[in-house]
Order: sequence, then C-alpha cells, then structure tokens
Amino acid sequence: MNPEFAIELLRNMIFTALLLAAPVLLAAMLVGLAVSLFQAVTIHEHTLTFVPKALAVVGVLLLLLPWMVRTLVDFATAVIERIPEMTL
Repeated sequence: MNPEFAIELLRNMIFTALLLAAPVLLAAMLVGLAVSLFQAVTIHEHTLTFVPKALAVVGVLLLLLPWMVRTLVDFATAVIERIPEMTL
C-alpha cells in the first residue's frame, strides 16, 4: 500500500464519519440552543436540557438510520473492493 492510497483511504474514512455524525450533532446543537434560549427567557431548570436533546438525537437517528446504514455499507464495499490494491 503506497502512501497516496493510505491518505485517500483515511480521507474517505474521515469524510464518511463526519457525514454520518453531522446530522445528529447538528440536531443536538440546535435543540440545545433552543432550550437555552427558552431557559434564558423563563425558568432555569438544569434537567430540562437533557430530555429534549435526547429525544431529538433519537428522532434523527430513527429518521436517518436507513441512509446511515446504506452509507456505511457503500463505504465498506468500496474498501473491500480495493483490498487487491492494498497488497501491491
């Protein structure tokens, strides 16, 4: 395996990981921001922040799970197909 191939493989792996993590992290961030604004205007309950974020993350995961699995399978298939190139 030459260095260019390894760098390309790592780049694709990091891009895929970011692509899969971004929707979940974005949902948690937006819900956290909304809850923080709500708390700034009304009450300051610390336990209020966890439940909406958890529900948003679970909702996004349930909604996007088929796409995430398909993306992971495509990535794994691409890596497996390139195994012969790794031995050179």
